[in-house]
Amino acid sequence: MTARAGDRARYDRAAAHLDAPVAIVDLEAFDANADDLVRRAGGKPIRVASKSVRCRALLERVLASDGFAGVMSFTLAESLWLARSGFEDVLLAYPSADRARYAELTADPKLAAAVTVMVDDPAQLDLIDAARDGGREAVRVCLELDTSLWLLGGRVRVGARRSPLHSPAQVADLARAVARRPGFEVVGIMAYEGHVAGVGDAVAGRPLRSRAVRLMQAAARRELAERRAAVVRAVRAVVPGLEFVNGGGTGSVQHTAAEEAVTEIAAGSGLYVPRLFDNYTSFRGRPAALFAQPVVRRPGVGVVTVLGGGYPASGAAGADRLPEPYLPEGLRYDPQEGAGEVQTPLLGPPADDLLIGDKVWFRHAKAGELCERFDALHLVEGDAVTATVPTYRGEGQTHL
Repeated sequence: MTARAGDRARYDRAAAHLDAPVAIVDLEAFDANADDLVRRAGGKPIRVASKSVRCRALLERVLASDGFAGVMSFTLAESLWLARSGFEDVLLAYPSADRARYAELTADPKLAAAVTVMVDDPAQLDLIDAARDGGREAVRVCLELDTSLWLLGGRVRVGARRSPLHSPAQVADLARAVARRPGFEVVGIMAYEGHVAGVGDAVAGRPLRSRAVRLMQAAARRELAERRAAVVRAVRAVVPGLEFVNGGGTGSVQHTAAEEAVTEIAAGSGLYVPRLFDNYTSFRGRPAALFAQPVVRRPGVGVVTVLGGGYPASGAAGADRLPEPYLPEGLRYDPQEGAGEVQTPLLGPPADDLLIGDKVWFRHAKAGELCERFDALHLVEGDAVTATVPTYRGEGQTHL
Protein backbone atom coordinates (compact mmCIF):
# COMPACT_ATOMS: atom_id res chain seq x y z
CA MET A 1 0.00 0.00 0.00
CA THR A 2 1.35 3.42 -0.96
CA ALA A 3 1.53 6.26 1.54
CA ARG A 4 -1.36 8.02 -0.18
CA ALA A 5 -3.45 4.86 -0.17
CA GLY A 6 -2.70 4.50 3.53
CA ASP A 7 -3.85 8.05 4.15
CA ARG A 8 -7.06 7.40 2.26
CA ALA A 9 -7.76 4.34 4.38
CA ARG A 10 -7.15 6.36 7.56
CA TYR A 11 -9.34 9.24 6.49
CA ASP A 12 -12.15 6.95 5.36
CA ARG A 13 -12.09 5.19 8.74
CA ALA A 14 -11.91 8.46 10.66
CA ALA A 15 -14.82 10.01 8.76
CA ALA A 16 -16.92 6.88 8.33
CA HIS A 17 -19.56 8.27 10.69
CA LEU A 18 -19.67 11.64 8.93
CA ASP A 19 -21.73 12.44 5.86
CA ALA A 20 -19.90 14.28 3.08
CA PRO A 21 -19.32 17.04 2.16
CA VAL A 22 -16.90 17.19 5.07
CA ALA A 23 -13.54 18.85 5.79
CA ILE A 24 -10.70 17.47 7.89
CA VAL A 25 -7.27 18.51 9.13
CA ASP A 26 -4.69 15.80 9.75
CA LEU A 27 -3.06 17.02 12.96
CA GLU A 28 0.10 14.95 12.52
CA ALA A 29 0.69 16.57 9.13
CA PHE A 30 -0.31 20.02 10.45
CA ASP A 31 2.17 19.80 13.33
CA ALA A 32 4.93 18.44 11.09
CA ASN A 33 4.40 21.34 8.70
CA ALA A 34 4.59 23.78 11.61
CA ASP A 35 7.88 22.23 12.72
CA ASP A 36 9.26 22.53 9.19
CA LEU A 37 8.36 26.22 9.00
CA VAL A 38 10.16 26.83 12.31
CA ARG A 39 13.21 24.93 11.06
CA ARG A 40 13.34 27.00 7.90
CA ALA A 41 12.91 30.25 9.84
CA GLY A 42 16.23 29.60 11.59
CA GLY A 43 15.30 31.09 14.95
CA LYS A 44 13.24 34.05 13.75
CA PRO A 45 9.63 34.06 14.97
CA ILE A 46 6.84 33.25 12.54
CA ARG A 47 3.74 35.41 12.47
CA VAL A 48 0.79 33.25 11.40
CA ALA A 49 -1.21 34.49 8.42
CA SER A 50 -4.79 33.98 9.57
CA LYS A 51 -6.31 34.11 6.09
CA SER A 52 -4.48 30.86 5.37
CA VAL A 53 -5.93 29.13 8.46
CA ARG A 54 -9.35 30.74 9.20
CA CYS A 55 -9.93 28.59 12.25
CA ARG A 56 -9.45 30.08 15.71
CA ALA A 57 -8.70 26.75 17.39
CA LEU A 58 -5.89 25.98 14.93
CA LEU A 59 -4.46 29.48 15.24
CA GLU A 60 -4.33 28.92 18.99
CA ARG A 61 -2.73 25.51 18.49
CA VAL A 62 0.11 26.76 16.33
CA LEU A 63 0.73 29.85 18.46
CA ALA A 64 1.18 27.57 21.46
CA SER A 65 4.17 26.02 19.64
CA ASP A 66 7.72 27.30 20.00
CA GLY A 67 8.78 29.49 17.09
CA PHE A 68 5.44 31.21 16.43
CA ALA A 69 4.41 34.65 17.69
CA GLY A 70 1.58 36.90 16.61
CA VAL A 71 -1.11 36.85 13.93
CA MET A 72 -1.24 38.53 10.54
CA SER A 73 -4.92 39.25 9.87
CA PHE A 74 -6.75 40.22 6.68
CA THR A 75 -9.56 42.61 7.71
CA LEU A 76 -9.99 45.14 10.48
CA ALA A 77 -13.19 43.45 11.68
CA GLU A 78 -11.32 40.15 11.99
CA SER A 79 -8.47 41.92 13.81
CA LEU A 80 -10.79 43.33 16.46
CA TRP A 81 -12.57 39.99 16.86
CA LEU A 82 -9.25 38.20 17.39
CA ALA A 83 -8.09 40.84 19.87
CA ARG A 84 -11.32 40.51 21.83
CA SER A 85 -10.82 36.73 21.76
CA GLY A 86 -7.48 37.01 23.54
CA PHE A 87 -4.94 37.36 20.72
CA GLU A 88 -2.57 40.06 21.95
CA ASP A 89 -0.51 40.79 18.82
CA VAL A 90 -2.48 41.21 15.59
CA LEU A 91 -0.96 42.82 12.49
CA LEU A 92 -3.52 43.78 9.86
CA ALA A 93 -1.83 42.99 6.53
CA TYR A 94 -4.00 45.20 4.32
CA PRO A 95 -5.23 48.81 4.54
CA SER A 96 -8.84 49.16 5.64
CA ALA A 97 -11.65 51.64 4.95
CA ASP A 98 -13.86 50.28 7.76
CA ARG A 99 -14.79 53.51 9.53
CA ALA A 100 -17.00 51.86 12.13
CA ARG A 101 -14.21 49.50 13.22
CA TYR A 102 -11.67 52.33 13.32
CA ALA A 103 -14.01 54.13 15.72
CA GLU A 104 -14.02 51.01 17.92
CA LEU A 105 -10.23 50.65 17.70
CA THR A 106 -9.48 54.21 18.72
CA ALA A 107 -11.95 54.15 21.61
CA ASP A 108 -10.67 50.97 23.30
CA PRO A 109 -7.21 50.85 24.97
CA LYS A 110 -7.06 47.05 24.83
CA LEU A 111 -7.81 46.91 21.11
CA ALA A 112 -5.45 49.78 20.32
CA ALA A 113 -2.62 48.00 22.15
CA ALA A 114 -3.22 44.66 20.42
CA VAL A 115 -3.86 45.68 16.80
CA THR A 116 -1.44 47.24 14.31
CA VAL A 117 -2.89 48.60 11.07
CA MET A 118 -1.31 48.80 7.60
CA VAL A 119 -0.63 52.16 5.95
CA ASP A 120 1.04 53.14 2.69
CA ASP A 121 -0.65 56.50 1.95
CA PRO A 122 -1.33 59.63 4.05
CA ALA A 123 -4.94 59.52 2.85
CA GLN A 124 -5.40 56.39 4.95
CA LEU A 125 -4.42 58.39 8.03
CA ASP A 126 -7.01 61.01 7.09
CA LEU A 127 -9.68 58.30 6.89
CA ILE A 128 -8.74 56.95 10.32
CA ASP A 129 -8.82 60.41 11.90
CA ALA A 130 -12.20 61.15 10.33
CA ALA A 131 -13.54 57.87 11.72
CA ARG A 132 -12.37 58.34 15.31
CA ASP A 133 -15.71 59.65 16.58
CA GLY A 134 -14.04 60.94 19.74
CA GLY A 135 -11.64 58.02 20.16
CA ARG A 136 -8.28 59.22 21.43
CA GLU A 137 -6.20 56.03 21.53
CA ALA A 138 -2.98 56.09 19.51
CA VAL A 139 -3.09 53.85 16.45
CA ARG A 140 -0.19 51.47 15.93
CA VAL A 141 0.95 51.72 12.30
CA CYS A 142 2.94 49.40 10.04
CA LEU A 143 4.32 50.76 6.75
CA GLU A 144 4.19 48.48 3.72
CA LEU A 145 7.02 48.38 1.21
CA ASP A 146 6.39 47.45 -2.41
CA THR A 147 8.58 44.41 -3.03
CA SER A 148 8.11 44.12 -6.78
CA LEU A 149 11.16 43.77 -9.00
CA TRP A 150 11.50 46.65 -11.46
CA LEU A 151 13.38 46.00 -14.68
CA LEU A 152 14.29 48.26 -17.61
CA GLY A 153 13.96 51.38 -15.51
CA GLY A 154 10.58 50.36 -14.12
CA ARG A 155 8.98 49.65 -17.50
CA VAL A 156 8.75 45.97 -16.52
CA ARG A 157 7.35 45.05 -13.12
CA VAL A 158 7.39 41.57 -11.54
CA GLY A 159 5.28 41.18 -8.40
CA ALA A 160 1.94 42.05 -6.88
CA ARG A 161 0.53 45.56 -7.13
CA ARG A 162 0.33 46.45 -3.47
CA SER A 163 2.00 49.43 -1.83
CA PRO A 164 3.03 52.56 -3.81
CA LEU A 165 6.11 52.86 -1.57
CA HIS A 166 9.09 51.41 -3.44
CA SER A 167 12.18 53.37 -2.43
CA PRO A 168 13.77 53.94 0.98
CA ALA A 169 13.09 57.66 0.65
CA GLN A 170 9.37 57.11 0.03
CA VAL A 171 8.97 54.88 3.08
CA ALA A 172 11.00 57.22 5.27
CA ASP A 173 8.91 60.19 4.11
CA LEU A 174 5.71 58.44 5.17
CA ALA A 175 7.32 57.46 8.48
CA ARG A 176 8.05 61.15 9.10
CA ALA A 177 4.49 62.09 8.18
CA VAL A 178 3.11 59.55 10.66
CA ALA A 179 5.57 60.58 13.38
CA ARG A 180 4.49 64.23 13.07
CA ARG A 181 0.83 63.36 13.30
CA PRO A 182 -0.78 63.10 16.76
CA GLY A 183 -2.58 59.86 17.48
CA PHE A 184 -0.34 57.56 15.42
CA GLU A 185 2.81 55.56 16.10
CA VAL A 186 5.00 53.75 13.57
CA VAL A 187 5.92 50.36 15.02
CA GLY A 188 6.75 48.18 12.04
CA ILE A 189 7.54 47.61 8.37
CA MET A 190 6.07 44.86 6.22
CA ALA A 191 7.27 43.66 2.82
CA TYR A 192 5.60 40.63 1.25
CA GLU A 193 7.54 39.20 -1.69
CA GLY A 194 4.66 37.28 -3.26
CA HIS A 195 6.53 36.71 -6.53
CA VAL A 196 9.06 34.69 -4.51
CA ALA A 197 6.98 33.28 -1.65
CA GLY A 198 3.83 32.50 -3.61
CA VAL A 199 5.09 31.28 -7.00
CA GLY A 200 6.28 27.70 -7.40
CA ASP A 201 9.63 27.23 -9.11
CA ALA A 202 9.29 23.55 -10.12
CA VAL A 203 6.12 23.20 -12.19
CA ALA A 204 5.65 19.62 -13.39
CA GLY A 205 6.08 19.29 -17.15
CA ARG A 206 7.29 22.86 -17.62
CA PRO A 207 11.08 22.82 -17.18
CA LEU A 208 11.78 26.03 -19.13
CA ARG A 209 9.17 28.02 -17.22
CA SER A 210 10.47 26.61 -13.94
CA ARG A 211 14.02 27.64 -14.77
CA ALA A 212 12.85 31.12 -15.72
CA VAL A 213 10.99 31.42 -12.40
CA ARG A 214 14.09 30.35 -10.47
CA LEU A 215 16.25 32.93 -12.28
CA MET A 216 13.66 35.65 -11.67
CA GLN A 217 13.35 34.77 -8.00
CA ALA A 218 17.11 34.72 -7.45
CA ALA A 219 17.38 38.21 -8.95
CA ALA A 220 14.36 39.41 -6.98
CA ARG A 221 15.78 38.11 -3.70
CA ARG A 222 19.09 39.87 -4.25
CA GLU A 223 17.48 43.18 -5.20
CA LEU A 224 14.95 43.11 -2.38
CA ALA A 225 17.48 42.17 0.31
CA GLU A 226 19.53 45.26 -0.50
CA ARG A 227 16.53 47.57 -0.82
CA ARG A 228 14.78 46.24 2.30
CA ALA A 229 17.92 46.78 4.38
CA ALA A 230 18.16 50.35 3.07
CA VAL A 231 14.49 50.96 3.87
CA VAL A 232 14.94 49.72 7.43
CA ARG A 233 17.97 51.95 7.94
CA ALA A 234 16.06 54.96 6.58
CA VAL A 235 13.01 54.34 8.77
CA ARG A 236 15.05 53.64 11.91
CA ALA A 237 16.65 57.05 11.43
CA VAL A 238 13.13 58.46 11.83
CA VAL A 239 11.74 55.88 14.28
CA PRO A 240 14.60 54.46 16.38
CA GLY A 241 12.18 52.32 18.40
CA LEU A 242 10.85 50.33 15.44
CA GLU A 243 9.50 47.08 16.88
CA PHE A 244 9.50 44.68 13.92
CA VAL A 245 10.30 44.15 10.25
CA ASN A 246 8.04 41.50 8.72
CA GLY A 247 8.73 39.70 5.48
CA GLY A 248 8.37 36.53 3.53
CA GLY A 249 5.76 33.85 3.13
CA THR A 250 5.57 30.07 3.06
CA GLY A 251 7.58 29.72 -0.14
CA SER A 252 10.44 32.01 0.92
CA VAL A 253 10.82 31.42 4.66
CA GLN A 254 14.48 30.41 4.71
CA HIS A 255 15.55 33.06 2.19
CA THR A 256 13.78 35.93 3.97
CA ALA A 257 14.94 34.77 7.39
CA ALA A 258 18.54 35.00 6.20
CA GLU A 259 18.22 38.79 5.83
CA GLU A 260 19.61 40.57 8.87
CA ALA A 261 17.11 43.44 8.48
CA VAL A 262 14.10 41.11 8.87
CA THR A 263 13.01 40.36 12.43
CA GLU A 264 10.02 38.06 11.80
CA ILE A 265 8.54 35.91 9.04
CA ALA A 266 4.94 35.65 7.90
CA ALA A 267 3.57 32.23 6.92
CA GLY A 268 0.29 30.36 7.00
CA SER A 269 -0.32 28.28 3.88
CA GLY A 270 2.54 26.01 4.86
CA LEU A 271 0.45 24.64 7.72
CA TYR A 272 -2.26 23.18 5.46
CA VAL A 273 -0.09 22.81 2.30
CA PRO A 274 -2.72 23.25 -0.42
CA ARG A 275 -2.00 22.12 -3.96
CA LEU A 276 -0.45 25.45 -5.08
CA PHE A 277 2.47 24.72 -2.76
CA ASP A 278 3.45 21.44 -4.41
CA ASN A 279 5.76 23.10 -6.94
CA TYR A 280 8.72 24.29 -4.87
CA THR A 281 12.30 23.09 -4.86
CA SER A 282 13.04 24.59 -1.44
CA PHE A 283 10.64 22.54 0.70
CA ARG A 284 8.14 19.69 0.75
CA GLY A 285 5.16 19.83 3.03
CA ARG A 286 2.49 17.29 3.88
CA PRO A 287 -1.10 17.91 2.77
CA ALA A 288 -2.95 18.50 6.04
CA ALA A 289 -6.33 19.98 5.03
CA LEU A 290 -8.70 18.04 2.79
CA PHE A 291 -12.37 17.89 1.99
CA ALA A 292 -14.51 14.97 0.83
CA GLN A 293 -17.45 14.90 -1.55
CA PRO A 294 -19.79 11.88 -1.77
CA VAL A 295 -20.23 9.71 -4.84
CA VAL A 296 -23.85 10.11 -5.91
CA ARG A 297 -23.83 8.69 -9.46
CA ARG A 298 -22.04 6.10 -11.58
CA PRO A 299 -22.80 7.25 -15.16
CA GLY A 300 -20.68 4.57 -16.84
CA VAL A 301 -17.41 2.69 -16.92
CA GLY A 302 -14.56 4.78 -15.56
CA VAL A 303 -16.83 7.60 -14.38
CA VAL A 304 -18.33 8.64 -11.06
CA THR A 305 -20.14 11.83 -10.14
CA VAL A 306 -19.69 13.50 -6.78
CA LEU A 307 -21.93 16.10 -5.22
CA GLY A 308 -20.68 19.69 -5.62
CA GLY A 309 -16.95 20.34 -5.51
CA GLY A 310 -16.76 23.50 -7.61
CA TYR A 311 -14.68 25.47 -5.11
CA PRO A 312 -12.31 27.60 -7.22
CA ALA A 313 -9.64 29.61 -5.45
CA SER A 314 -8.99 33.33 -5.88
CA GLY A 315 -6.45 34.70 -8.31
CA ALA A 316 -6.13 34.67 -12.09
CA ALA A 317 -8.57 32.06 -13.41
CA GLY A 318 -7.01 28.80 -14.53
CA ALA A 319 -6.94 25.07 -13.97
CA ASP A 320 -4.46 25.52 -11.13
CA ARG A 321 -7.19 27.31 -9.14
CA LEU A 322 -9.40 24.21 -8.98
CA PRO A 323 -9.35 21.67 -6.16
CA GLU A 324 -7.34 18.55 -6.90
CA PRO A 325 -9.09 15.14 -6.82
CA TYR A 326 -6.56 13.55 -4.48
CA LEU A 327 -7.80 10.26 -3.02
CA PRO A 328 -8.21 7.71 -4.47
CA GLU A 329 -5.22 8.56 -6.62
CA GLY A 330 -5.79 8.64 -10.37
CA LEU A 331 -9.07 10.52 -10.73
CA ARG A 332 -9.32 13.58 -12.97
CA TYR A 333 -11.91 16.10 -14.11
CA ASP A 334 -13.93 15.71 -17.26
CA PRO A 335 -12.47 18.53 -19.43
CA GLN A 336 -15.95 19.34 -20.76
CA GLU A 337 -17.40 19.93 -17.29
CA GLY A 338 -14.60 20.63 -14.81
CA ALA A 339 -15.53 21.15 -11.17
CA GLY A 340 -19.27 21.77 -10.96
CA GLU A 341 -21.38 23.85 -8.64
CA VAL A 342 -23.71 20.97 -7.71
CA GLN A 343 -22.10 17.95 -9.31
CA THR A 344 -18.66 17.00 -10.60
CA PRO A 345 -17.95 14.03 -12.90
CA LEU A 346 -14.58 12.38 -12.27
CA LEU A 347 -12.81 10.10 -14.73
CA GLY A 348 -10.23 7.37 -14.31
CA PRO A 349 -9.83 3.68 -13.46
CA PRO A 350 -10.36 4.21 -9.69
CA ALA A 351 -13.92 5.28 -10.46
CA ASP A 352 -14.92 1.66 -11.07
CA ASP A 353 -14.04 0.75 -7.48
CA LEU A 354 -16.14 3.50 -5.94
CA LEU A 355 -19.68 2.87 -4.72
CA ILE A 356 -22.57 5.21 -4.15
CA GLY A 357 -21.92 6.99 -0.84
CA ASP A 358 -18.14 6.56 -0.92
CA LYS A 359 -15.98 9.62 -0.33
CA VAL A 360 -13.60 11.24 -2.79
CA TRP A 361 -10.99 13.39 -1.06
CA PHE A 362 -9.86 16.70 -2.56
CA ARG A 363 -7.18 19.28 -1.82
CA HIS A 364 -8.11 22.94 -2.21
CA ALA A 365 -5.86 25.10 -4.37
CA LYS A 366 -5.36 27.78 -1.68
CA ALA A 367 -5.18 27.25 2.05
CA GLY A 368 -7.71 29.12 4.16
CA GLU A 369 -10.26 29.60 1.39
CA LEU A 370 -11.41 26.03 2.01
CA CYS A 371 -12.84 27.23 5.32
CA GLU A 372 -15.21 29.61 3.55
CA ARG A 373 -17.04 26.48 2.31
CA PHE A 374 -17.28 24.59 5.61
CA ASP A 375 -18.44 25.61 9.05
CA ALA A 376 -16.38 22.97 10.87
CA LEU A 377 -13.08 21.12 10.60
CA HIS A 378 -12.83 17.57 11.93
CA LEU A 379 -9.39 17.05 13.44
CA VAL A 380 -7.90 13.64 12.66
CA GLU A 381 -5.27 11.83 14.68
CA GLY A 382 -4.32 8.44 13.32
CA ASP A 383 -7.56 6.95 12.02
CA ALA A 384 -9.96 8.78 14.33
CA VAL A 385 -11.58 12.18 14.61
CA THR A 386 -10.52 13.48 18.01
CA ALA A 387 -12.17 16.91 17.90
CA THR A 388 -14.41 19.07 15.77
CA VAL A 389 -13.76 22.81 15.74
CA PRO A 390 -15.55 25.69 14.01
CA THR A 391 -14.04 27.58 11.12
CA TYR A 392 -14.42 31.34 10.90
CA ARG A 393 -17.60 30.67 8.95
CA GLY A 394 -18.83 28.37 11.71
CA GLU A 395 -18.39 31.22 14.20
CA GLY A 396 -20.26 33.64 11.95
CA GLN A 397 -17.04 35.42 10.99
CA THR A 398 -17.23 35.75 7.21
CA HIS A 399 -15.10 38.87 6.76
CA LEU A 400 -14.77 39.01 2.97
